[in-house]
Amino acid sequence: MDLQALKNKYDIIGNDPALNQALETAVKFAPTGLSVLIQGESGVGKESFARIIHQYSPRRQGSFFVVNCGALPRELVNSELFGHVKGSFTGATDTRKGYFEEADGGTLFLDEIAELPLESQALLLRVLQSGEYRKVGSNKVEHTDVRVVAATNVHLYEAVKRGKFREDLYFRLSAAQIRIPPLRERKSDIYLLFRKFTSDFSEVNGMCKISLRPDAIRLLEQYRWPGNIRQLQGFTQSLTAQISVKVTPTLQRIELGARELLPYMPQEQGEPLPMLYEGPQPSSSLSAEERQAIFKAIFDLKQEVEVLKARMDRRELPAPPSVIPPVPMEEEAEWQGQEEEEPLPQPEESLSVRRKEEGLIRQALEKYHGNRKKAAEELGMSERTLYRKLPPEYRKK
Repeated sequence: MDLQALKNKYDIIGNDPALNQALETAVKFAPTGLSVLIQGESGVGKESFARIIHQYSPRRQGSFFVVNCGALPRELVNSELFGHVKGSFTGATDTRKGYFEEADGGTLFLDEIAELPLESQALLLRVLQSGEYRKVGSNKVEHTDVRVVAATNVHLYEAVKRGKFREDLYFRLSAAQIRIPPLRERKSDIYLLFRKFTSDFSEVNGMCKISLRPDAIRLLEQYRWPGNIRQLQGFTQSLTAQISVKVTPTLQRIELGARELLPYMPQEQGEPLPMLYEGPQPSSSLSAEERQAIFKAIFDLKQEVEVLKARMDRRELPAPPSVIPPVPMEEEAEWQGQEEEEPLPQPEESLSVRRKEEGLIRQALEKYHGNRKKAAEELGMSERTLYRKLPPEYRKK
């Protein structure tokens, strides 16, 4: 199999190993007749994989139908999939074929299959197992020979555990699975896609293509692209429309750096918080909001610990307010001219450590010609702390 020829035929851009593996798996499943489950986030191109499976199967001469299960009205799902007879419900003025009858001998791509009601899932399982179904309002059993390729952007087994998806249907579909990686896992493909989208858009509209310098490419790759390829395509077209100009004999390409690209980058709302694990969740009575609050508290606590560690590394511990109250800056002149009692040696502070500390203080004071404020800033401590730790020869200055 020529993988690059396959990509060219179906307009698939990228060289990521996980993407290549998904394509190879699709071609291997194609001639088998198995029902296939394609898993991937919204916007990764699941329909293209379904078309590949159909085209490389013995059913390529048959029909290929795309059904978005999430867009079907719940009260009409069974009618859309299996058809209905005249008078079966209000508005059924004629007998109508469903997708399973229309696609007989071909392939039916059921996108967003997790959105099907449980009743419809039971009917789907039956037609997958035996090819049998009934039109809405009819007792006549009919037969169809349809291959089903299903797709979902949710964790189906989690839906099974929540009672939202039938377990028997899940196992029927999941025997042959394909996972399409999200764009954030294909960073090396992001700029390839960007170039493709800006090139196509520019040619159609007679505009200059947009190219990016290395720093702008890094900026593009650092964004997580939650909408995947669909979002990147829309962003690239919008950017080209705003930045580019009409092609001239002397100008056919516009190059952008990170500084020029940054104002146009997508902005996500809200503060960055630790990402919630989307896999199997332990049984818990906590709501999603309560778990999120706990994660934020842990995140804040971690930041406070890091600050304390930094202070410890500088040998500076915050003084308890009840022992040494802060001194306002306007009173600095009063206490700077006074001699404090020698601080008592701390039990855990060795003599060698104190000598090293005094040496650092001397160096800082000499560097700033005795300016205690600048020396304290250099050492990362307050002026009050510096004054308490001054070497003896500096106390009368």
